Amino acid sequence: MLLLRCPLLLLLLLLPLESRPQKLPTRDEELFQMQIRDKAFFHDSSVIPDGAEISSYLFRDTPKRYFFVVEEDNTPLAVTVTPCDAPLEWKLSVQELPEEASGEGSGDPEPLEQQKQQITSEEGTELFSYKGNDVEYFVSSSSPSGLYQLDLLSTEKDTHFKVYATTTPESDQPYPELPYDPRIDVTSLGRTTVTLTWKPSPTASLLRQPIQYCIVINKEHNFKSLCAVEAKLSSDDTFMMAPKPGLDFSPFDFAHFGFPADNNSGKERGFLKSSKFGRQTSPKPRVDLHRVCIGNKNIFTVSDLKPDTQYYFDMFAVNTNTNMSTAYVGTFARTKEEAKQKTIELKDGKVTDVFIKRKGAKFLRFAPVSSHQKVTFSVHSCLDAIQIQVRRDGKLLLSQSVEGVRQFQLRGKAKAKYLIRLKGSKKGASMLKVLATTRPNKQSFPSLPEDTRIKAFDKLRTCSSVTVAWLGTQERNKFCIYKREVDDNYSDEQKKREQNQCLGPDTRKKSEKVLCKYFHSQNIQKAVTTETIRGLQPGKSYLLDVYVIGHGGQSVKYQSKLVKTRKFC
Repeated sequence: MLLLRCPLLLLLLLLPLESRPQKLPTRDEELFQMQIRDKAFFHDSSVIPDGAEISSYLFRDTPKRYFFVVEEDNTPLAVTVTPCDAPLEWKLSVQELPEEASGEGSGDPEPLEQQKQQITSEEGTELFSYKGNDVEYFVSSSSPSGLYQLDLLSTEKDTHFKVYATTTPESDQPYPELPYDPRIDVTSLGRTTVTLTWKPSPTASLLRQPIQYCIVINKEHNFKSLCAVEAKLSSDDTFMMAPKPGLDFSPFDFAHFGFPADNNSGKERGFLKSSKFGRQTSPKPRVDLHRVCIGNKNIFTVSDLKPDTQYYFDMFAVNTNTNMSTAYVGTFARTKEEAKQKTIELKDGKVTDVFIKRKGAKFLRFAPVSSHQKVTFSVHSCLDAIQIQVRRDGKLLLSQSVEGVRQFQLRGKAKAKYLIRLKGSKKGASMLKVLATTRPNKQSFPSLPEDTRIKAFDKLRTCSSVTVAWLGTQERNKFCIYKREVDDNYSDEQKKREQNQCLGPDTRKKSEKVLCKYFHSQNIQKAVTTETIRGLQPGKSYLLDVYVIGHGGQSVKYQSKLVKTRKFC
């Protein structure tokens, strides 16, 4: 009979009472099950229950001792100690029970205090000892009866730990079993992603117990237990929900995975602010560590990582019935470097065409060969808005969004070198024309009004003509207007796809040309021109385009206009 399953007996052995009969009570299984369900029964107790994991806390250089009783010889025994955030020194020893504890007894009863002193004053026989931060086990298929003592000490710092003891290790199996190859494999490595695979736990595949896998990612080191991870994380952190089917982890959806600290990280609560012993611990800083539980699948892609950065990956199989876990052998990997950008050299006064992939970036370099007082950058974004940054000898001079044609004039500096970074649109690929010059009068792009729309006058619409107007500038430029018949179901979405402002009149058919004319006005309020386009078919739709051509030959297209002639006149 094993008395580890009856904590009341241990309490009788260890707590001072005036006197008691020498006959020890037998195990009350119903009472034991009730006590096991009541976690508070073992809180701050020196009794280790059979078949239940306990969590406790050690202060630095303050030893702690736990007891349990094995009443019969040749009893199987397994003890597991899990250090959390610091190495532990622990020792398991056994000493014989007093003779009165194993028989009926006779004569006058001996006070329990005397028995307690008799038991605990002896050193006992050491069975096992360990020092380190690994999850370590003592397993014996045949243990002698006696009072077992587990002594623990942390010499490094205050720390948490867990202890599990059982006399039925074959049937309990609360910890998930590891496969024959417990390593995590890195099957794919990119600049911002790492794909991991691992073999399933036999506890799930053979014993059909509910197992889920939890991944831990950080940039410092591997962890040997989930307990160590929990100790490292802030008390506010919780397990993340498993991603939806077909969507792997994108934390960083770690809203921080990269992993920048939150602005309010300084307000995080400390791991333990105070205790009944009056000790204080400082608040924990925010750590670059994240965990996510992904159910029972055994392949996973971690995304939104930083390029050329080393990450450590740990995998834990968690038995969802017992909430106890086993660690796979962790691994680490360095993400690939960012593809080195080829820098485009800009020549003074020459327009350069630039293509940027969706969300991509391009770098341009301008190094004037002569001294200069000013440098002018002209950028024509053909499609959506893009971001531009200009640095001179490493110093940031300009950072703006550009849509359409923009011109920036910066102060020059002898022997200066300029680095231009262009970041594309999130909507799609970007096309640009870029001009850099030290000659302020060198204007390749025509000037544009703020509003580049074409206005159609509905009241002037006939069965064979439409009248339109557009704005000009104070600079004399050449304007050319083109028309193209389109289907009645031609949509704004189709029109939007054709809004490449960099495609000039040279890409159009000669039959689509209506006319070209020069126009400007010194009074900007009167810089408006109108034009009537004739020879159209009744009830037909037409797409109209106006191109303005600068002195350098570069053209810019106004926003296209869809018009329709009257069907009946």
